[in-house]
Amino acid sequence: MQRHLYIAFLLVFISSGLWAQQPPGRIQIQYQDLTIPEVLQQLQRESDLQFFYLPNWFGDNKVSGSFSDITPEDFLAELLQDTPVTFYPYTEKTFVLSRNNQIYDALPNGFFGPLPDSLQPPGVATSADPNRAALPVFVNQEELTARTAQVETVRIGKQDRSASGNTFTLSGFVREQESGRPIADMVILDKTNGTGTTTDETGYYEIRLPAGLNVLQARSVGKESTIKQMIIYNNGTFDWYVEEGVEQLEEVVVEAEQERNVQAVISGTEVINAEDSKDIPLVLGERNILDVASSLPGISRAGEGAVGLNVRGGRTDQNMFLLNQAVVYNPTHFFGIFQALNPFVTQQVEIFKGVIPVEFGGRLSSVFDISTVDGSTDGIKGEGSVGPVTANLALEVPVRKGKSSLVVGGRGAYSDWILRALDDEDLSNSTASFYDVIATYTDRINENNRIKATGYFSNDRFSLTADSTFSYSNRAASVVWNHKFSERNNATFSISNSRYAFDIGYDAESNTDFTLGYSVEETEFRGFNRFRINDRHRLTFGLAGKLYNVRPGTLEPDGSESDVVGQDLPKEQGAEGGVFIADDWDVTDRLSVSAGVRLSVFAAIGPSEQNVYAPGQPRNAGTVIDTLTYSSGETIKTYGGPEVRFSTRYLFTPDFSIKAGFSNMYQYIHTLSNTTTVSPIDTWKLSDLNIRPQTSQQVTLGLFRNLEEGAFEVSVEGFYKWAQDVLDFKTGAQILLNDAIETEVIQGDGRAYGVEFLFKKTQGRLSGWLGYTYSRSLIRFDSEFPEERVNDGDFFPSNYDRPHDVSLIANYKFTRRYSASLNFAYQTGRPITYPVGQFNFNNSDYVFYSDRNAFRIPDYIRLDLGINIEGNHKKNKLAHSFWTVSVYNVLGRNNPYSLFFVSENGEVKALQSSIFAIPVPSITYNFKF
Repeated sequence: MQRHLYIAFLLVFISSGLWAQQPPGRIQIQYQDLTIPEVLQQLQRESDLQFFYLPNWFGDNKVSGSFSDITPEDFLAELLQDTPVTFYPYTEKTFVLSRNNQIYDALPNGFFGPLPDSLQPPGVATSADPNRAALPVFVNQEELTARTAQVETVRIGKQDRSASGNTFTLSGFVREQESGRPIADMVILDKTNGTGTTTDETGYYEIRLPAGLNVLQARSVGKESTIKQMIIYNNGTFDWYVEEGVEQLEEVVVEAEQERNVQAVISGTEVINAEDSKDIPLVLGERNILDVASSLPGISRAGEGAVGLNVRGGRTDQNMFLLNQAVVYNPTHFFGIFQALNPFVTQQVEIFKGVIPVEFGGRLSSVFDISTVDGSTDGIKGEGSVGPVTANLALEVPVRKGKSSLVVGGRGAYSDWILRALDDEDLSNSTASFYDVIATYTDRINENNRIKATGYFSNDRFSLTADSTFSYSNRAASVVWNHKFSERNNATFSISNSRYAFDIGYDAESNTDFTLGYSVEETEFRGFNRFRINDRHRLTFGLAGKLYNVRPGTLEPDGSESDVVGQDLPKEQGAEGGVFIADDWDVTDRLSVSAGVRLSVFAAIGPSEQNVYAPGQPRNAGTVIDTLTYSSGETIKTYGGPEVRFSTRYLFTPDFSIKAGFSNMYQYIHTLSNTTTVSPIDTWKLSDLNIRPQTSQQVTLGLFRNLEEGAFEVSVEGFYKWAQDVLDFKTGAQILLNDAIETEVIQGDGRAYGVEFLFKKTQGRLSGWLGYTYSRSLIRFDSEFPEERVNDGDFFPSNYDRPHDVSLIANYKFTRRYSASLNFAYQTGRPITYPVGQFNFNNSDYVFYSDRNAFRIPDYIRLDLGINIEGNHKKNKLAHSFWTVSVYNVLGRNNPYSLFFVSENGEVKALQSSIFAIPVPSITYNFKF
């Protein structure tokens, strides 16, 4: 219809010779709270002008205005500027309005293809020029009519004669239909041209589309797939509102983020939804998103019962865990067996293990960016579970219908019965328990402002001996404000506070009772903008500031009869800041680059006393030559420098790409631990006059491919990482309550390299992934002083060096209600130092040890099986439920947690410590309403 209209107008102009208009007269008009059609009708009554249009183009919005001595063209341009309607002066008294389209009285240059250079007018762009004028948009009316019955048609923008090029940018937000909360990592696929994009954490997306008809699809896990026909006339916006996914009677095909792994520019990025842990058999039936993460290539644990993760050969303290922008120092319960985050409140975790975006800083290896659900704004919802040792419950409560909601989650453990049931008298009186609570308030104030406030607390308490009680806790709070300045400019501002603390209580029959405490606290402000310069350049820029407070240790006598002398180490303070900027640049349709820099700085701050040691001498009590005193707020020492973040991606095809990256990082806070695996009572130490920050550089290169329309994902990625000033400790170091900890520290070099392979199946009855990593993690401590040199100054394996790591996750869905799952893990045994001999000196027996980490404990092998049984899917039920039956360590393999050595009757014996040496069955009831 529109195409025929253009041709009819063009024929009229050609036949009548109307190629120019006489200068029109001037008008004046005043109007108040009228619709645009009412304004046009008033103008027609008050003048001799005529307008041709359809009233339903304008809606019911009211306008007001007052104009005098203005041309009709200028008045119409002002009146219609915020509408998709354009106009054409047919005569000086008659105006034809059209929706979205410009009416042309001459065909644009290059409409029939490029002219020969000899015939091209000077200064006029050719049709092959990307800056040429936009051509008219023609839509096949028959094709459009055939689809309209099933697919909504949306018109975007309106044509502008001065616009250049013939491709435009569509942007907007994707939100849930009921709650209005944004949906991150939603795929927006252009089915017409085979390109696509994904939404960020605020639900924002941006995609480049050619003018004319385009078919777009929005899809994600657990959401209804939505298709729209977009007729693109110019740059514009469109917000998607999608429904929750409804499970059909036939086989359900789950598709999500099919193109993200290939088309994302930054490599080494993984996204895990909380639902991904539902069908994976885990210990004691407890969902654990961090265990799911450890099954991915490049991420591992030091062993069962070890706190923290090792990412690409890095130490556990080189990872940052963020909960809605607030740092969580210890994200695990019960020695790493359970995660410290309620799984029913957790929405997803985005893991950066390669090139970390510029807005994050302060860690060398990775960032785990964890976000919580926003909650329902329409009705009360809940989810919970009851298992052998834990019970969980989460509630979503609307506060303002359609606008705001409160999510509250709580979890507790009742695991003492397991310890009492073990055939070990030493553990019969042991206790172990934990709990965590979280509350999140989300308010979508308006289209331009959204606030999310979070409060979180967790506590662990255990006693494995009759005289000692250990407890540790996390506290985190944050407020995140997302503000939309314009269609091109979106900003995020956050303020957060985090605290981690532990206490040790000793109560024996002797008079040595005491309590020992430690804590680290930080407060951070961060603000950054995402600004779209044009269709090919997107800037991210901002700043961050953080204040640390560390209480290194407090020892107090417990009771009036205790002979323990109290001790309180001076507090440590430090300030960390960063200013950053990055540009995401689409060089071509195939080549994209993300380049940025972060200027990082740290200052150790008084009050403090710092020892000065004699140059050229080892650090010990005998080489102290001075003690410097710094007053409150005085700068002790500053460190810092630029951090470069660079990534590039080239698309061979829409489903096959190659990516490369480089980054360097600074880290100013370190853990102090002289145990083989990390424990909850390890302390954190700030860089100061004598302890330098850790630094690293990493390069990555990988290939990413999707097969069978995204049903299979295949990737292989290599990395090489250098590190400087990595911390370790002298043999037999005293960590707790040491006011000269630098005398126990040694700092050296590290290097890690490896290749990660991932094969993932995302569709069909059988889904899951196979991951394999070959990697090495080596460290070197060389010094002119023997007490600061390890293994003669040569590189040797770190405590977490595991060359071979295999993970297999599989889930088979028999029917809608019954499925079986499998989890298999294999890892090379981690390094250990063995005694290799003994000798007698002055009638005393001594053990002679090998080089550090010269041997390995046995390889780690584990197989878990599980069955999920869902209730019926009737819609009108009080609650939907399912049962999870699993067996952890089906093979009953006695995987060693650690080896230690004792001397009995002059003979050195090796003893093995294991966490789960037998199969561990569990059954968990889950419900949702």
